[in-house]
Amino acid sequence: MTEIPEHLRKRAEEARAKAAKSEAPADTPAPADDAPQSEAASKIPAHLLERSKAAKSKKAGGAVEPAAAAEPAMAGGGGVATAVAAAPAAPVATGPGGHTQRLLTVVKSGSIQDVKAVPQDKVHTWPHLLVVEFVCCLFVLAFILIFSVFVNAPLLELANFNETPNPSKAPWYFLGLQELLTMFHPQVAGVTIPGMGMFLLILAPYIDRNPSMKPEDRKFAISLQTVHLMYWAVLTMIGSFFRGPGFNFIFPWNDGLFFEF
Repeated sequence: MTEIPEHLRKRAEEARAKAAKSEAPADTPAPADDAPQSEAASKIPAHLLERSKAAKSKKAGGAVEPAAAAEPAMAGGGGVATAVAAAPAAPVATGPGGHTQRLLTVVKSGSIQDVKAVPQDKVHTWPHLLVVEFVCCLFVLAFILIFSVFVNAPLLELANFNETPNPSKAPWYFLGLQELLTMFHPQVAGVTIPGMGMFLLILAPYIDRNPSMKPEDRKFAISLQTVHLMYWAVLTMIGSFFRGPGFNFIFPWNDGLFFEF
C-alpha cells in the first residue's frame, strides 16, 4: 500500500479537529492552537473531508464486525447463533464532476527522469565511416594488382607519326566533346556549352535546397542530372559507334564498327 505523505496526514488531522470543533457546543472553549489548524484545514475541499470520514468509518466498521459476530456464537450453551447483519458501507463521496480518484502522492523528481540514452541516427565519421572506406580501398587495390598480373592491357603497337589512323578518335571520355566539334564552332563546343553545363551543376544545390533524400521530393535535382547524363551519353555513343572514316556519320550495322574498346 502506498505510504501517505506527512503533509497530507497532518492536513487530515487538522480537518478532523476542525470538524470536531464545529460539532462541539458554542460555549465550549476552543484550544489555543486551533487558529493555525483551522487556517490550514480551510484549504481542503469539502469533498475530500467527506471522503476521509467515509474511509475512517468503513475501516472502523470492518474491525468491529468480527468481534460482534463471535459474541452470539459463544453466548448460548447449545443455542442457535443469531445472524448479525453487517452494517451497510458508507457511500463514497465524489468530487466535482463525479470523479473519485485519490490525491496523487508526492513523487521525487529522480524517479520520473529519463536516464536512458536515446538512440540517434548519426554517427561520427571516424571511425565508423573512414574505417569502412579504407578497407574497401584495400580490397580494390588488391583486386587491381591481381587482375593486372594475369590480364595484359589492350595496348596497340607503337605509333607511326608518318601514318595517321582514319578515323582518329579521342578516348571514349572525350568523344562527347569531339562530337560537339563537328556541330559547332570550337569556341562554342569547347568552352561555352561545357561551361554553361558546369555552371548550372554548381548552382543546382543552391536552387534546390530540399534536404529530403527521397527521389520524389527532389524532382529538380534528379531531372537536371538525368538530362546531363543522357545528353553526354548520347554524344559519346554517336562518336563511338556512328562515326567512320573521315569522322563521317555511318551506320555500324552496314559499314562496320570503327571503335576499339
